[in-house]
Amino acid sequence: MVKKIENKIDKDIINRRITNEEALDLIKNASLLELGELASAKKAQLHPEKITSFIVDRNINYTNVCWVDCKFCAFYRHGRDEDSYVLKFEEIDKKIDELLEIGGTQILFQGGVHPKLKIDYYEELVDHIHTKYPQITIHGFSAIEIEFIARVSKISKLEVLKRLQAKGLSSIPGAGAEILSDRVRDIIAPKKMDTSEWLEVHRLAHSIGMKTTATMMFGTVETDEEIIEHWEHLRKLQDETGGFRAFIMWSFQGQNTKLMEEHPQIKPQSSNRYLRLLAVSRLYLDNFKNMQSSWVTQGSYVGQLALKFGANDLGSTMMEENVVKAAGAANRMNQDEMIRLIKDVGENPAKRNTAYEILEKF
Repeated sequence: MVKKIENKIDKDIINRRITNEEALDLIKNASLLELGELASAKKAQLHPEKITSFIVDRNINYTNVCWVDCKFCAFYRHGRDEDSYVLKFEEIDKKIDELLEIGGTQILFQGGVHPKLKIDYYEELVDHIHTKYPQITIHGFSAIEIEFIARVSKISKLEVLKRLQAKGLSSIPGAGAEILSDRVRDIIAPKKMDTSEWLEVHRLAHSIGMKTTATMMFGTVETDEEIIEHWEHLRKLQDETGGFRAFIMWSFQGQNTKLMEEHPQIKPQSSNRYLRLLAVSRLYLDNFKNMQSSWVTQGSYVGQLALKFGANDLGSTMMEENVVKAAGAANRMNQDEMIRLIKDVGENPAKRNTAYEILEKF
């Protein structure tokens, strides 16, 4: 499938849309070196200036109370648990003040799916942050949070999005996608929204001019074919709306999770597997300009290597991260280290905002 012409990559595969069958063949049969070459060539088409960006932000989890009980999650608590919480506005303010001190521009704002919080609470919360910190972009609330706010408030998902947008919500993250295959979802998170509902929330957000990101968590019970099914859903919706800003992929972190107890055959994913899937996603998702490296789960050096396998963005310096940490991954990186790693692979580091607009080059 991956042909060579005089020791050069066959340009055909980076200049056209690849099929599901070709993607599967690449995952299973292409050498890692070939995949890196192909993904790098595709990335160069989209980013000829060789800029690798990153954002300075903070992940604020406003609550850890959640009724969905995803088997792959070690972060959630029930309201009766001793260590459950809902952050007070003053606590959130303190976190944002600390972010501003290091030049941050965005909060990734997510929580568990709290069974008692309705639209009024979220409107007040977003309005409070946006009014007090107009310089901070609020990138928040996953599709499942949006869906449940609508359900418990007895309003439509579109109304939730419009009302939160009016209060200052800028964009929504791609969390909750996991693998967009209902077979997989029924195993790893049986209470969670199905594939069509996740896609619908993002479609609705795009319809009101609200940009979103798309994600994928691999390494549980999915097949290669289901990974490609996931990408196909994303590529089709992006063709339809153009509303996704970026794709972010990471591997399942299993420590302290029910899923590992129930499925002990699940093994940690290798760096080879991560880079292989990243490269093929770069080739398949030809209508996504930006792809983030998941150094948070892979570590800083595999995160750096991802820049040679299609990623053009190192994501967030992540001043605070709680969800992945609860499942056993505790990687950290600051702005200076990001700049060093980017320069080390011959690319040009730049700080960006949520919209992928460059704020500063280094």
